[in-house]
Amino acid sequence: MIFRSEYPDVEPVDQPIHEAVLGRAAGFGEAVALVDGTDGTTVTYAQLDAFHRRFAAALTAAGLRKGDVLALHSPNTVAYPVVFYGATRAGASVTTVHPLSTAEEFAKQLRDSSARWIVTVSPLLEVARRSAELVGGIEEILVCDQAPGHRSVLDMIATEQGAVPEVTIDPAEDIAALPYSSGTTASPKGVMLTHRSIATNLAQLDPVIPMGPGDRILAVLPFFHIYGLTALMNAPLRTGATVVVLPRFELDQFLGAIETHRINGLYVAPPIVLALAKHPAVARYDLSSLDYVVSAAAPLDARLAEACSARLGLPPVRQAYGMTELSPGTHVVPLDAVDPPAGAVGRLLPSTEMRVVSLDDPGTDTPVGTDGEVLIRGPQVMKGYLGRPEETAHMIDADGWVHTGDIGRVDADGWLFVVDRVKELIKYKGFQVAPADLEALLLTHESIADAAVIGVNDEEGNEIPKAYVVRRPSAPELTGADVMAYVAEHVAPHKKVRRVEFIEGVPRAVSGKILRRELRDRERQSDTA
Repeated sequence: MIFRSEYPDVEPVDQPIHEAVLGRAAGFGEAVALVDGTDGTTVTYAQLDAFHRRFAAALTAAGLRKGDVLALHSPNTVAYPVVFYGATRAGASVTTVHPLSTAEEFAKQLRDSSARWIVTVSPLLEVARRSAELVGGIEEILVCDQAPGHRSVLDMIATEQGAVPEVTIDPAEDIAALPYSSGTTASPKGVMLTHRSIATNLAQLDPVIPMGPGDRILAVLPFFHIYGLTALMNAPLRTGATVVVLPRFELDQFLGAIETHRINGLYVAPPIVLALAKHPAVARYDLSSLDYVVSAAAPLDARLAEACSARLGLPPVRQAYGMTELSPGTHVVPLDAVDPPAGAVGRLLPSTEMRVVSLDDPGTDTPVGTDGEVLIRGPQVMKGYLGRPEETAHMIDADGWVHTGDIGRVDADGWLFVVDRVKELIKYKGFQVAPADLEALLLTHESIADAAVIGVNDEEGNEIPKAYVVRRPSAPELTGADVMAYVAEHVAPHKKVRRVEFIEGVPRAVSGKILRRELRDRERQSDTA
């Protein structure tokens, strides 16, 4: 059966994302749009509107043209929205880059996306330079702060830059954001999110998580991730709320920002919920301004959610569900929901349809209350994977259904519960880690004959990468610490292998495919031994 939202449909938003978000910025005027949570610097809505237009004009003067791709390589700063909306106004697509990517990982994304422009920050400049050297063809590397030999975004927005470009954008076809996601399998791919898909998803969120002037949202989750980009940047700035920006999660700084800036809306991932529920530091801060907590990006244990809400004296922690390929939202537990069932990730957003299909017979829908793969259809669906039509067709079928790779069930009241994943991706603290990438890297080690990687749970319930390694006969001295150090030298921190077990041979099918289920069974047996 097809499940449909209980909310009225929304009209597709046929506006460029900078207009959809900042179209009312001039009207909000001197209201504060952005606050730097580290030093208190503020940006008003009037300034944000002017700054992003000046940056668009400067990019155009520098030679950027419609269809170019700009790589935004930065932690959260108050300049991030200026760069993002300025670039889209100039006609560029923005590919958001993990700030902790290695030069090799960054270069791979630059090459795949055909990016010609880089905006970074001075602490990350050497990585950006090295990645540009590896790829070639980069027009310019700009910095959000200051660095010798590089133009500064701050200088570019300080004064008028000439005429603001008048670029014709087709919201239904033109790509606004190009984040990278591994989808259900394999290595990261560029997810083509159109102006319409992102802007419409914002409208879909309105009935369930309303925001407006007076709301104060803490942006600690990264803007480069689609969750942060939507929930912490696009959504609040579209409605006149104030966004307090932190560059990373550090518990005391995070708690202090809630207290100092009287944050009322908190959007987090499960590891932060864990800290709020159990860490003794929480008791040292006044968090009474909080009205609600929303958790997404990875599954949240119902008992942990209950412990968090009880400690903070708040309504139940709301969950949300989606994926990069869906711009990203499809389900949210509404803020006004009374006693939502524990563990539910939400109800369907407006204009969104869902099926739950049998794992054994994907052409058959499962009954209510029965587990199956979750399929989604709606205006928030991506345009496709950049340059990968076959993988796009694998993800989105001929009828427009996105095969999420997640196993879920729907109860009689329309609540979705996500119970497992068909896909093999590891979600470490909300970030996607592709086992195939780590396996390929491990096989480059001269002492490793074979390797496989799966996700296992650590002592705190977080999923972490574990490598099963086969030593070469000539290298009996290879240790787990050696393996973890080797991986750590070549990948971003969230991709590190955090456990190693040596085995005689990796279980494989005749086709050569790794039989991860056997490794998971082995893990479960060791846990119960």
